[in-house]
Amino acid sequence: MAKRNTIQRQLVIAAVRFLADHPTAEEVYDRITMEYPDISKGTVYRNLNSLVESGLLGKVSVPNGADRFDHILARHYHIKCTECGKFMNVENFDYIPDIDAKVAAVTGYKMNYHDIVFSGICPECQKKAAEEHSGEVLGEDKN
Repeated sequence: MAKRNTIQRQLVIAAVRFLADHPTAEEVYDRITMEYPDISKGTVYRNLNSLVESGLLGKVSVPNGADRFDHILARHYHIKCTECGKFMNVENFDYIPDIDAKVAAVTGYKMNYHDIVFSGICPECQKKAAEEHSGEVLGEDKN
């Protein structure tokens, strides 16, 4: 049975698309309540999960973090900054379906797909750390 296209579902999809940086459920809820303060958190969470089950949104499980929601449905990879929490797509890097077959061969699992989240320090945090470090070095030289 097809799900009805309710105003709540439309609001959730629109919020995920607007917040194109893979929002958490809480961020989607916060965005929607800016214009529709009476919507409940449960309604937003239920609709997010329903939209994922229907294949209209993607969900990325993030180790040690909240699940993220994605409006891009083609398989792709993500990266998370371990310093500031920035979460984004890995651009210009093709999805590697061969990994599924290799994992299946060594585990005996029948693979559906894989979802990899890379972790690292983003360029902005690297720059900030370098500036802080150079400031400390300069400060030490003055003594």
